[in-house]
Formats: sequence, structure tokens, C-alpha cells
Amino acid sequence: MLDSLKNIFHRLIGEVSTESYRFLYEKFTLSNRLVGLVGARGVGKTTLLLQYIKNNLYDKKKVFYFSADHIYFNQITLYKFVEDLFLTEGINIFFIDEIHKYKNWNQELKNLYDGFPSLTIVFSGSSSLDLIKGNYDLSRRSKLYTLPGLSFREYLQFNTDHHFLSVSFKELLENKDNLLKEVTYVSALKGHFKNYLRQGFYPFFHDDPTSYYQKILTVIDKTIYEDIVNFYSLKTVNLEHFKKILLFLTTIPPGEMTIHNLAKNLSIDDKTVQNYLTILQDTGLIQMVYPYEGGNQGLRKPAKLFLSNTNLQYALNSHAGPETELGTIRELFFIQSIKSSNLEIFHSKQGDYQIESYLFEIGGKNKNRSQFKGIKDVFLVKDDILMPQKHTLPLFYFGFLY
Repeated sequence: MLDSLKNIFHRLIGEVSTESYRFLYEKFTLSNRLVGLVGARGVGKTTLLLQYIKNNLYDKKKVFYFSADHIYFNQITLYKFVEDLFLTEGINIFFIDEIHKYKNWNQELKNLYDGFPSLTIVFSGSSSLDLIKGNYDLSRRSKLYTLPGLSFREYLQFNTDHHFLSVSFKELLENKDNLLKEVTYVSALKGHFKNYLRQGFYPFFHDDPTSYYQKILTVIDKTIYEDIVNFYSLKTVNLEHFKKILLFLTTIPPGEMTIHNLAKNLSIDDKTVQNYLTILQDTGLIQMVYPYEGGNQGLRKPAKLFLSNTNLQYALNSHAGPETELGTIRELFFIQSIKSSNLEIFHSKQGDYQIESYLFEIGGKNKNRSQFKGIKDVFLVKDDILMPQKHTLPLFYFGFLY
């Protein structure tokens, strides 16, 4: 069985493409002995790890990659497997994929880290991996990277011959004309943006466009019936609730759905629905936006509920929902771009959203500032425009934050 795992490792290294890289690749290092890479299914975690091995470690022969969900680990512990390869073959750098599918992963990683000071261990897994609240605290031992789906900037780079630098949130607001200079020579920019909203968030968009939505539906099923099952103690009969919640989100505008209404439709209590929503957010399937005004965030109920990204919205709508509402897509793109950039975003009573001290109102090209007279630090974010103006930004600009 070990030979089979070795063959898989060498085959994957041989087949992984090094023609294009995610933004996180340049930041990814093994500066810690324990490194984690987490993110939702389908965003490219495995590819990034294999590319890193191929470019930096493969010729040194002291590295090994394997997936923790392989059948071999039904008969041998992860700890024993790593120990044997370290002692017999001198391998001291291990890349362990799908770590969340191995039941005792956190304890055994801690034991390996503490017991073998010359080992470097890199692991990847679901966004729901909790390194802080677990019984075996790995947070102080590890460096954790989070990989979101493709930004619009990355999508453009994969589909054109141009290279674009990401911009910080402050640069986007204060030096908006600089970004305009970068993108003005991109032909069919509006068309690229519309395509990205439909089929550009997941790196497998270039494999086969005709099966793209089916692959997204598979991502949903695997997240619910594999990742959630393995990581949370839930009965199989309860898993259908997760899919129903996702389908509800395709039919009801984000601001009109409440936890109580969801609970009523699902015939379960509010507390259970809140728990399910947290799980869906942690595993990368939904976004919850909390109100800016109010008390402690942990005690507040979300003001708006969204699917996690626009591609997921289109995929579910094409499968079982009504036609996708443009207003929902605009807001969802804005939210996914902000959250993927590690910025906090809140729903505001004064505008649509608040980020730091700034208010943002999302809409089409005819949106105006009439409701914000006398209020400073308000930006209109408009779809279907290419040129920024004073306190007005094109929606696609926020796709350059990472």
C-alpha cells in the first residue's frame, strides 16, 4: 500500500501544471514547522501544495505528499505512517491533504510536532478546521493560510495576457484612477466581468464550461455529505436541512430571510438553524452579514444571508431555482470580494454596507447619492460602469483586492 501512495504522489507531481499560480502561492512559505492551508472545496488548495513541492522540494527527495482520506489509513495511524517514513527513509517534510477527514488529526499532529523536532508538516483541509477551540491547541504552533476562490483580478490574468497587481482597500478608495490605468487596455472588460460572475470563482472554470455548474453541485454535495459528516457530529437525517437552506437562499432576497422563517420552513428550532448556518459559513457555502449597529456580534442575528459566491448562486438557480436577481449578484460579489480580502463588513441602516468608517451603496449605473446628503465617506458602487468618479466606484474594482 505504501508503494501505491508513492505512485500517487509522483503521478500528481508529474501532472500538476505550473503555468499559472494563485495569489497565495507567492506568500506561502515553510517558515513554521507546522503549516496549515484551509479553504472551501474546489478553490485550488491541492494544486497550490503540489506546485510548491514541484518547484521547491521535489528534487531533494526528502518530501512526501499524501491524502489523509486514503483507505490505507483505516489500518495504520497517521502518526505511525509519518514516523515510519521518517525513521526508515529520512523523509522530514510531509504534506498531508484532506486532513479533516482523518478522525484524530489534531491530537496526532500535535504529537508529531512535539515528538519530532526536525519534522515539517504541512496540512490542508476544510475551512471549518478549528485550530483554537479543539482539545489539542495547534494555533500557537502553526502558521495558517486561508485560500479563497479566484478574485476577478486572478480570473483576468488567467484569461488575458495581462498581469495586474492587487490593491489595498485604502488604495482603492484614495487612488482609484491608478487602477483605471491598469485595466483600460483590456478589451471586453465588461464581458469578462459578467463571465466571472457566472463562471470564474473556482479554478476549474477552464476545464469544461459545459460541466462547470455540475461540478459546483458536486462541491456542495461533498461538502455536506463528506466534510460536514466527518467534522461535525450530525445524524444523516439532518443533512437534508443544509441543502434546503441553500435552496431557500436562491429564492428569497438576502434581507428578507430570517432565522425564524427558516426554522419555521424546516420545522426545527431557531437555535438549530443558527448552528446550521454557522456550519455552512465555516465550510464555505454561505455568507452571513451582521448589522453594524447593535451589541456584541456573537449575540446578534445576521441582517443578511447569502450563498458564498456568485457562481454558487448561478449554479443553484440553474439547477432548481428561479432566474438569478441582478441586485443579489451585485451585493454578493461585493461581499465575497471584501470578505476574501480579510476585511470586516457589516450591514448598515444608513447605506447597504459599512467597512471601517466608510458606507457603501451598491446598485446599477443610475444609482445616485440623493439619500446621503450631508453624510461623509459614502461611496456609490455601480455595476455597468468602467470609469470611477468622485465617491463613485465601478463594482468590478473590488475584484482587485487580492
